[in-house]
Amino acid sequence: MFHIEKLKFSWSLAGGIASTVALVSLVHLFVYPVVPSLDYLNAQKVQNPCLSLNGSSEGGTSNGQGMKSRVDLDKQFPPDSHNAVVYRGAPWKATIGRWLSGCDSVTEEVNVVEVIGGLSCKDDCSGQGICNRELGQCRCFHGFTGKGCSEKLHLDCNYPASSELPYGRWVVSICSAHCDTTRAMCFCGEGTKYPNRPVAEACGFRVKLPSEDGGPKVTDWTKADLENIFTMNGSMPGWCNVDPDDAYSSKVQFKEECDCKYDGLWGRFCEVPVQCTCINQCSGHGYCHGGFCQCENGWYGADCSIPSVLSSVGDWPQWLRPAQIEVPTNKNLTGTLVSLKTSLRRKRPLIYVYDLPPEFNSLLLEGRHFKLECINRIYDDRNATLWTEHLYGSQMALYESILASSHRTLNGEEADFFFVPVLDSCIITRADDAPHLSMQDHMGLRSSLTLEFYKKAHDHIVSQYPFWNRSSGRDHIWFFSWDEGACYAPKEIWNSMMLVHWGNTNSKHNHSTTAYWADNWDQISLDRRGNHPCFDPDKDLVLPAWKIPDANAVNLNLWARPYEKRKTLFYFNGNLGPAYANGRPEDTYSMGIRQKLAKEFGSSPNKEGKLGRQHAKDVIVTPLRSENYHEDLASSIFCGVLPGDGWSGRMEDSVLQGCIPVVIQDGIYLPYENVLNYESFAVRLREDEIPDLVKILRGFNETEVKFKLANVQKIWQRFLYRDSILLEAERQRNALDRVDDWGSAFLQFGEEDVFATFLQVLHYKLHNDPWRQQVSPQNKEFGLPQECLMKST
Repeated sequence: MFHIEKLKFSWSLAGGIASTVALVSLVHLFVYPVVPSLDYLNAQKVQNPCLSLNGSSEGGTSNGQGMKSRVDLDKQFPPDSHNAVVYRGAPWKATIGRWLSGCDSVTEEVNVVEVIGGLSCKDDCSGQGICNRELGQCRCFHGFTGKGCSEKLHLDCNYPASSELPYGRWVVSICSAHCDTTRAMCFCGEGTKYPNRPVAEACGFRVKLPSEDGGPKVTDWTKADLENIFTMNGSMPGWCNVDPDDAYSSKVQFKEECDCKYDGLWGRFCEVPVQCTCINQCSGHGYCHGGFCQCENGWYGADCSIPSVLSSVGDWPQWLRPAQIEVPTNKNLTGTLVSLKTSLRRKRPLIYVYDLPPEFNSLLLEGRHFKLECINRIYDDRNATLWTEHLYGSQMALYESILASSHRTLNGEEADFFFVPVLDSCIITRADDAPHLSMQDHMGLRSSLTLEFYKKAHDHIVSQYPFWNRSSGRDHIWFFSWDEGACYAPKEIWNSMMLVHWGNTNSKHNHSTTAYWADNWDQISLDRRGNHPCFDPDKDLVLPAWKIPDANAVNLNLWARPYEKRKTLFYFNGNLGPAYANGRPEDTYSMGIRQKLAKEFGSSPNKEGKLGRQHAKDVIVTPLRSENYHEDLASSIFCGVLPGDGWSGRMEDSVLQGCIPVVIQDGIYLPYENVLNYESFAVRLREDEIPDLVKILRGFNETEVKFKLANVQKIWQRFLYRDSILLEAERQRNALDRVDDWGSAFLQFGEEDVFATFLQVLHYKLHNDPWRQQVSPQNKEFGLPQECLMKST
């Protein structure tokens, strides 16, 4: 038995060790983790004085051995006056809060077996893919396919040409220069001074000047502008041969319609190569190529975080340490080493993440034509992190947190839940991005195309893994981040848990509510979609949207501003529909709710110069963009939470600035509303109560208002993806030896963020979801007292 702090270890060496130690059947290697430079991943064990535990190192088991009995949860954790039970600062619904207070708080580590894969892939994926060593299947790079990734795809940038459309009908990838047919992306190409400079969209085509003053330029997609973009004449608006220094010093002209949209390039002329955005930036074990992690030998997975038997033990991630590894004897090493088992102690719940084929995630990232699409960060010319305001960035944030979490398992037999990582925000934003992502077979509906992706992912895991059929998918988790959430989830996966931002139960709004026709799901046949609602509060969960990490707002403590400094009674700033200048023209926008609010309380004149019928000095309802939006929210007592095209980020805006949310959207759940006790920190009004809004709000006494404000201030961190933010801070510290302001700002707060809340909900569901009573009990340790475990029927 070897005890070591850190060990570089290869499995060829393991064979040598096993050969020389012939009388030993197992060699146990204990590899202890290096102390991390950021300790945010280390969960703090909260001791609960209400439970008496014995000193067993084995923790609790399914039969309650190793723990003493405990007092009755109902008596020990009674609800408060608002029927909430507080756990880790948050007011939960009483039943959930009791269980978390009495059970989650005392969870002990249990023995868990992990499996390290060692299967080989055909031709080692021909150098054009990554080998999934659990399945022995290649994950091919963009433009390659086949079992060994040896077949090259031809992905056109343009649709078929015609006499009227010599470059085909318009598509984002339309190209008049050189098309990289491995990615359907347009570049200057060979023969130019800068062959790898993008020629995206209008750059390569003639632009017509406006017909009247102030009018927009119009691109003629039938006429290439090669004479200009390829010119060597500095007096013409060039691009592919323009020297950046000459352009910056105004010595030559350049075409203004050309820019640097593709990821991995920076500068007005794309002259600076920078880091691309990949999932977890490949975990330090690979190279990020446009969004696809090209892993080092011995590693695989969408973020190169899964070690194989070829990896060095000392490089294993923190969530696989300390590891006790069973290395077979020489007798068993004569053939190919296909897997190894390692045991360690972990806390449940444990989540298995499917390593799906890259068409569901990595390829969608690598092939995107606009660097800001469907991600939450990019990198500048210093490779410093630039956070985006893309609300759908929550999907990537949660995915990265799960992959890097100590609650992840590589062994599906040990898993309590199974996460299926399909990036629907990338599918939606990239629909019709290129001919190979055509919606031609989907009536032009992005919703229908997205449904097909999820159906294919379901078919893959059913055919390749044994886990789905054991529970009919009820222990599986899918994330639908787009405007109407899981409304268009295929019927085959509806048993699963849906993570969404749109909790429409369809009890009132029982049809597609978006004003964007391409996202409408009413036209999708019941044969494909089924007849399910968009959200089922008994099994699903609404998560907060992504909000940019704002160090300034955090350092100003706007969320903590007291009642006395909040002078505005009610505040809402956003699009108010067609009655206002630049308003959305559709009457169906926001299901008409914002329009009704403005009609009563509008504080800015509409197109007719009218204010709302009940406008008041301390009530702000305006479409005018605020120069200091966060400050305005933090100066208000109540803030409106109304839908847009489906969900909007108003709940997050309110809570993060310490404002009491006023929810007006009937039958639609907001983040955590089926698990947290909203009465403790929010106000919910029916849509038909809008005319009485101000009267109702003025009816709350000061004590109740301060109570709600205090609870908002206790839960605000649960609306932040702090874990994902600090994972990036750690990567930046390792790569650049610095932590930017946003990292320092969020490092000072506790762990109760979106991811921590998500795990707490999963832990409760693990032992309280009724369907689990019908499943044959597995021989698992849970690290809990008997009274916390669900009894099988």
